[in-house]
Amino acid sequence: MSEVKVNKISPRSGTDVALGDSGDTFTVPSGATLDIASGATLTNSGTATGFASIAWQSTIVTGTTLTAEAGKGYWIDTTSNACTITLPAAAAVGDRLIFTDYLRTWGTNAVTINQNGLNFQGNTSPNPVYDTAGESVDIVYSGATQGWIPNSDGAVAFEADPSYSADFLVIAGGGGGAGASEVDTAGGGGGAGGYRNSYSTESSGGGGSSETALSITVGTVYTITVGSGGAGGVGTVSPNAFPGGANGNDSSISGTGITTITSTGGGGGGNIDGGGFDGGSGGGAGSYTTIYNITGSGTANQGFDGGAGNNSQDNSSKGGGGGGAVEAGNTDGQGYGGDGLASSITGSSITRAGGGGGANVGSGTAGTGGGGDGALYSPTGAGGSNGTVNTGGGGGGAWTDTGGSGGIGGSGGAGVVILRMLTSKYSGTTTGSPTVSTDGTDTILIYNASGSYTG
Repeated sequence: MSEVKVNKISPRSGTDVALGDSGDTFTVPSGATLDIASGATLTNSGTATGFASIAWQSTIVTGTTLTAEAGKGYWIDTTSNACTITLPAAAAVGDRLIFTDYLRTWGTNAVTINQNGLNFQGNTSPNPVYDTAGESVDIVYSGATQGWIPNSDGAVAFEADPSYSADFLVIAGGGGGAGASEVDTAGGGGGAGGYRNSYSTESSGGGGSSETALSITVGTVYTITVGSGGAGGVGTVSPNAFPGGANGNDSSISGTGITTITSTGGGGGGNIDGGGFDGGSGGGAGSYTTIYNITGSGTANQGFDGGAGNNSQDNSSKGGGGGGAVEAGNTDGQGYGGDGLASSITGSSITRAGGGGGANVGSGTAGTGGGGDGALYSPTGAGGSNGTVNTGGGGGGAWTDTGGSGGIGGSGGAGVVILRMLTSKYSGTTTGSPTVSTDGTDTILIYNASGSYTG
């Protein structure tokens, strides 16, 4: 390699000196110093990388738009109008821009940042708006994931909208099945807990449509409440007690910035002292009563009504089935609980929120989706089955025997709350020990007990 040693390079004519030809590379060795004397000007007309300095522009920006270039600082005067600044369409890690309120007028006419297809603090939209007088926005490009990040931006710490979408399935606790006390009577089945769903195009209960997903805000705490199932009625013959099943408890998601999602607890099953109770899905009515056909009503867009009993006090007594998320009690026959709904929000299709079966002669079959079976006729008092835990299934109704022992209704199953969101948005901050899994690009949280999620 040839080497030229000189103390000074001067132009042969004129005032310009060119180094090499297009495509050539000139290297300053490690340890060497390139000293630019005071008063000298170093002009960049191409692309310079690895330089942290900012070239402040002498022209004050007063127009409605500005197309910004990396490595430059701009004075923005919005005295007469707002200004939209378009960031570069492509950027390299370390690229930096500064925008400063020249006359403290941004509070009157704001500056909007057009992201031009790149992320700003991890978000693609909406465009950040700076509207505080005297602000200075200093941003550096960090790479494709987070994009432009402010080193400082005055009074505002997070201009880009930090919200993201999360689907939900909220099921309340199921109602308890009715106990049985009067000889040869049958209790009604408990109604399923209310069922509300936003995932994909899946239906909500009671014939309702899929709901709108939640808009989760970063840093906001969302309270998750999982309703317990209602207790089954406890029948006693001496002295006679006529216990209907208890309603299930509500499940919900609440937090700042969202409309609380509440699913109503399932209605308890009815005995001879009353019809089925209203709830998310209605409770079935009992037998041997003047109101054997008074059934519990379901809640609109959450669940269906319970079924009627029959007016009989012998071994042909029949309680009504509790309502389910997809159909009313007794739809499939006397004493059958209404079926529940299937959802694939967890990645697998699972049916939940089935109604409890009414006590019956030949069948007290629960609805699909976690309902408890009703007791069948027996010469000894028989109890209903419990609804399955964390399905919101209703409890089964009970039977009394001819000898006078009481039957105990089945308890409703506890509800469940499920959230599903992009894994890239999942914060990982929860309480209540939800089960966490993934399906494709999404993370799923299953709350079998109450807790919280922080966005």
